[in-house]
Amino acid sequence: MKGISCLVVLILMLGFFMGVAGCMQNDSENTDSTPQLTDNSATEYTTNETLVAFVDSAVSYARENGKEKALAEFSNPNGSFVKGELYIYAYDFNGTTIAHPFNPEKIGVNRLDETDASGGLFIKDLRDMALNESGFVRFYYINPAHDRVVESKLGYVAKVDDDWWLGSGIYI
Repeated sequence: MKGISCLVVLILMLGFFMGVAGCMQNDSENTDSTPQLTDNSATEYTTNETLVAFVDSAVSYARENGKEKALAEFSNPNGSFVKGELYIYAYDFNGTTIAHPFNPEKIGVNRLDETDASGGLFIKDLRDMALNESGFVRFYYINPAHDRVVESKLGYVAKVDDDWWLGSGIYI
């Protein structure tokens, strides 16, 4: 009888400890210290693949709708080519800005010799990549979303035709 009582107590204690361990495990699984992003529009285009798709869709838009209509759309801060942190900018192959939704004062300005925060000729590098049809360029630029801190940015550019090219980028 004493053996059965000890066995029952042991089973009850084992069950209790397993229950406590299970509760603790479930609590730790539900506690996620990683902040969750809730604004999907701002993170919709954050990978290299989606960056390429974004720029390629702008190139298609430009080819289908013509340069004048495309430049107006790309310069519109509320237009269809502003998605979260991403936007389209346009340059001619001489390095002159021909569309920019957030820096309209740069439109008409030749920026080919402009340097980034590390001294690199980033517009020239982007232009040279576009001359080869498309590609990525890393440069350092002020991030307006992070108190204008200089951050590394990955730009992707694509040639529209022999006169002009488009680009966009993500901070990395």
